[in-house]
Amino acid sequence: MVSAKKLKCSQCGKEYLPDMITFHCECDGSLDLIYDYKKVRKLILMADFIRERPWHWKYWMFYPVDDLTQAVSFEEGGTPLFLSKRIRKTVDLEVFFKYEGSNPTGSFKDRGSSIEITKAIELGANSVCCASTGNMGASVSAYSAKAGITCKVFVPEVTPSLKIAQILGCGAEVIRVEGNYADCLRLTEEANRRYDVYLVGDYPYRSEGQKSVGFEIVDQFYWNVPDYIICPMGNGTLTRAIWKSFLELQKVGLINELPKMVGIQAEGCHPIVDAFKYDYDKPIPIKKAHTIADAIACEDPVDGYGALHAILESGGFAETVTDNEIIAAQKLLGHSEGLYAEPSGAVSTAGLIKYKEKFEGKKVVSIVTGHGLKRAPVGDMPEVMTIKNDFDELDKIFP
Repeated sequence: MVSAKKLKCSQCGKEYLPDMITFHCECDGSLDLIYDYKKVRKLILMADFIRERPWHWKYWMFYPVDDLTQAVSFEEGGTPLFLSKRIRKTVDLEVFFKYEGSNPTGSFKDRGSSIEITKAIELGANSVCCASTGNMGASVSAYSAKAGITCKVFVPEVTPSLKIAQILGCGAEVIRVEGNYADCLRLTEEANRRYDVYLVGDYPYRSEGQKSVGFEIVDQFYWNVPDYIICPMGNGTLTRAIWKSFLELQKVGLINELPKMVGIQAEGCHPIVDAFKYDYDKPIPIKKAHTIADAIACEDPVDGYGALHAILESGGFAETVTDNEIIAAQKLLGHSEGLYAEPSGAVSTAGLIKYKEKFEGKKVVSIVTGHGLKRAPVGDMPEVMTIKNDFDELDKIFP
């Protein structure tokens, strides 16, 4: 690998070889890639790093990829970071939105898929399998098609039809499971044990890819660090990955400060928030999620431990929002900023509005994780006027 030294369990500390095909530790903990940061720093100094535009593969020296010429990519990343024009007046804060809906398949998942599928190819896989609430499956199916490998995606029975259509549209096989996301995850991991199928999902290489959200934020701030970063949380991988990106930038000397991480979950599925509030060492799984934010309806979060400890280490906090607050934030993002987000993507903004007093006087980045075209609209929609094809009908619209 370019600079990866080992895989290390975030819970028990057990170490593995960096190219070993393993998806989590024997203790069931999540695995982290550990790098030779002196080598990373040298690679940064050798590259025209600072002047290159922010995009996902700019940060290749922080990824566990051997042959960059074989990278599977749709030019993901480089997503816009907007300074709020109107919502900041509502919350009286300096607010920025990182809009991940502009990625190739419409969500932040493309960053992780690019690294995961590249590594799957390097490790000799010719087919992959994943559990998904929809967005990951859509992303993995697209990158698998580009790489020329087959893909099976297990989805919960309540998965929106638009997301299933996107997965099928890229040639993957969809298996709808009579159960929730946790049930899908158990089935895919059993498939790995029985049939040695290569798993993709919220495992080490995906987390490494999702670090680029954090890298880009700093880059787009001209190597300055915001005070807070707010993330929606399902499995918790994005929160954990962004925190790791800042720690790594600090290790190589590109930044001196660190942000506080804030994780927001829906009231109908909040095991990570419960762990934060009740001082658990890791989240306790729940039986069934009940929320319109289906993309983050993860009853047993794979990276819950990592997300929880990222929030604790950074001095941040975790909170919940209701479905009504999510719908209101989704509407506000669209009407005030022109950002059309799916409900799960608006969760961070709902948290920003609900807990605005906690951010007083600070620079805040809210991660909008997915495009609104990902699913059918929720909540009451305005009635659409119909007129005859007649010029005189315009008087009804422009009195």
